[in-house]
Amino acid sequence: MRKKKHGGFRRPFVVKTNTNTKQQPHLASVDPITGKKIPKSFVFSRGKIPGPLKQLQMDLRKLMLPYTALNLKEKRRNNLKDFLNVAGPMGVTHFLILSKTATAPYLRVATTPQGPTLTFKIHEYSSAADVAKSQLHPRCPKDLFTNSALIVLSGFVSGDLPLKLTTNMFQNIFPTIDVKTVKLSSCQRIVLLNYNKDTKQIDFRHYSIRLQPVGVSRRIRKFVQNHQVPDLRNLQDVSDFVTKAGYGSESEADEEAATVTLSSDIGRVNRASMKSAVKLQEIGPRMTLQLVKVEKGLCSGEVLFSEFGKPGEKGKSDDENDEDSEGSEDQDQDGNGSEDDEDGEGDEELN
Repeated sequence: MRKKKHGGFRRPFVVKTNTNTKQQPHLASVDPITGKKIPKSFVFSRGKIPGPLKQLQMDLRKLMLPYTALNLKEKRRNNLKDFLNVAGPMGVTHFLILSKTATAPYLRVATTPQGPTLTFKIHEYSSAADVAKSQLHPRCPKDLFTNSALIVLSGFVSGDLPLKLTTNMFQNIFPTIDVKTVKLSSCQRIVLLNYNKDTKQIDFRHYSIRLQPVGVSRRIRKFVQNHQVPDLRNLQDVSDFVTKAGYGSESEADEEAATVTLSSDIGRVNRASMKSAVKLQEIGPRMTLQLVKVEKGLCSGEVLFSEFGKPGEKGKSDDENDEDSEGSEDQDQDGNGSEDDEDGEGDEELN
């Protein structure tokens, strides 16, 4: 018998990436119709955050789909520069950063690579799971996150600099659409931001959009959608199935303000040139935000606006804050101080 040789050639270890285009479709960087650059985002945290806030982070990642890293993994040694170095080659244009201080959680929305950065105090928030539990019939189809959400801003009418920056920031986070060429079937979600000038707070809501034909009974609508044979055993005629009392023409949103005339077919029920009722169903997450600071740079630089301090001061960078208080919790009530290292879960890793 021949002796086995030891210490010979070993195949190098190679990390294989999934090249299945069906599971990981290639996302274009430029919209072929509008010709504008498509915004992409990273959603991550700075410092240690509790479980409910981690769930909010995952909900925000789903909200920003498909142009975000859903399974972004954060390591303890990662700092803001690491995310910035990866953002350039991947075409990432915005950061959404969650953090938690001793008093409240905060959300920072920043434009890469040079800012500005808007810091929002989160007064209240609910995860998508909490919103679904509060509903009798929660709705979340599988293809709901295939296309990006639409953005609607309400109440942002003031000419103040903070509101202008907030308006521009949220408008640029989502891809622009061309009303003349957009496919109605791709408009399935909407993000609504309502500004209350009295409380200076922003109500952040996330809805799914569904259409129902006006004047069509619920029985007929479900029969067409579900492809199920109706139970006619207790009926004398097929017309009784349509006109049976108890259902009738349940067009719950037949008001003119809630109806639209479609320009193209959507599904099997909603046909072109027919009136359909537009219904919104909240899918979460839900937040109540207040703008507390605007920085000129990326989480650093000149303070353009401060709710609790004097603008014009130069703030420390995010990495400098981490170095100043290693291993200690953030005690800054405005969320401007340092945070601990990151925690996260997922498959896309920063090295």
